[in-house]
Amino acid sequence: MLTTTWNIKKFTELNVEELYAILQLRNIVFAVEQKCIYEDMDNRDQPSAHLMGWVEDKLAAYARILPPGVAFPEVSIGRVVTSPDVRGKGLGKELMKRALDYIRRQYGVCKVTLGAQLYLKRFYESFGFKPCSEVYLEDGIPHIVMIYEFPEA
Repeated sequence: MLTTTWNIKKFTELNVEELYAILQLRNIVFAVEQKCIYEDMDNRDQPSAHLMGWVEDKLAAYARILPPGVAFPEVSIGRVVTSPDVRGKGLGKELMKRALDYIRRQYGVCKVTLGAQLYLKRFYESFGFKPCSEVYLEDGIPHIVMIYEFPEA
């Protein structure tokens, strides 16, 4: 496992370097690697929490945690991404575990929704997410809405 420093910040707490690193990683993976033209700056970053995993001084893993009502009626997780440099080393799993832990601490027992790229369906199912929509195209990429329900304490 890589030595990773994790932090989570609200939008207004991000410094310029962190924001740049977030936008750069999202651009590298979603726009360049996946050849997807989409509006990344969608005004959903401002109300969200930003979970970041740093390896040395480079952003290696990131997820955006959106409050209820921003993207879905429930709390949601979006822009889940790991750097191509660290794939296959468990960082994506650690990122999701930390995202769910944060949501549990902030919102209690609740439902969590995400719009998953279809090829990642099994990855999200491994955390307990269940499909709850038909496959749909978003920005030319097949997606499916998935939902997670925390077990009662």
